[in-house]
Amino acid sequence: MKFGYVILYVEQVVDSLTFYTKAFGFPRRMITPEKDYGELQSGETVIAFASITLGDMNFKKGFQASTLAERPYGMTLTFVTESIREDFEKAIAAGAKQEVALAEKPWGQTVGYLRDPNGFLIEICTPIPNTTV
Repeated sequence: MKFGYVILYVEQVVDSLTFYTKAFGFPRRMITPEKDYGELQSGETVIAFASITLGDMNFKKGFQASTLAERPYGMTLTFVTESIREDFEKAIAAGAKQEVALAEKPWGQTVGYLRDPNGFLIEICTPIPNTTV
């Protein structure tokens, strides 16, 4: 078994694909003709977006849609980069909202948090330095 997809349910699939392409450089992998589901090439695990309408069809008891108006969910999409400051600012310029400013952690990693236009949390961080315990 392998971890294959993260699927985020959003109001506008095309807008979400466009944001993640502009903010992080992930190219579009595919989108359905109905534009209700699309995927990005982001490495081995695919980041996908499905419309709220598809979510309503899949989850008959309903689900909690993410929004900037509410507190974020207790989960993040985490992107690791060597160009932390440039990539953090590029995401903000593309429409992300800063949640927590970049800060260096005691173990030497730099981490900051953003929210995408749908309200999902995004962590931008440097690789964890190799340390010996």
